[in-house]
Amino acid sequence: MSTVEEIKRACVTKLTVAERTQLLEWLRELDDDWDHRIERDAANGKLDRLFDEADRDFESGRCKPL
Repeated sequence: MSTVEEIKRACVTKLTVAERTQLLEWLRELDDDWDHRIERDAANGKLDRLFDEADRDFESGRCKPL
């Protein structure tokens, strides 16, 4: 199984409500871990180059309003 559609058809649709709840909780934990790693990397300066690039793009007018 390599795509989301395959996983959904083969597995997720066969889960009980309780099992889907457990899966959702696990996915949320993964998201929280990802968020914490990004926050830690930003605090440690690992993303400074990207922040600087975004600032330069904004200042030079290469950004569009959303």
